[in-house]
Amino acid sequence: MAAFEPKNPGYHAASIAMFERQPAMHTLGIVIVRLAPGEAELAMLHAPALTQQNGFVHAGINTAGLDNACGVAAFTLMPREADILTVEFKTTLLAPARGERFVFKAEVVKPGRTLTFCEARAFAEHEGNTTLIATMTGTLMAMLPRIAASHEPRTSRA
Repeated sequence: MAAFEPKNPGYHAASIAMFERQPAMHTLGIVIVRLAPGEAELAMLHAPALTQQNGFVHAGINTAGLDNACGVAAFTLMPREADILTVEFKTTLLAPARGERFVFKAEVVKPGRTLTFCEARAFAEHEGNTTLIATMTGTLMAMLPRIAASHEPRTSRA
């Protein structure tokens, strides 16, 4: 992967602060494990409340972890004044999500002024083994402040 230069020198603290403002991540028990420019690693422990009818962690929970890992990775490269929003993702489920701990690793493939493309992988740690359980590709949007419109009245060109 290419080394990326963050636009915000305070990207690390800003990324953590953005992540901490998400109640959903607190509810799921997902935490940041590692950050670098264009990269993020999140993790969560197994919880029975997050499982589906067969006892595996629900695909929606893993998708949330992957999506957030992509978002944090993309956010590390955005300007100080930006916020972030996911505009598209595709998840492929590869194996049942059985494990004691789950890790979501994402990296930016192509940063852009407005749109950033990321790839992510979810791993389950179970009985000393690590299994790739899902992948994601995602596109995230930098939400930048809009420039104030001119206060001059508009005239019609009839």
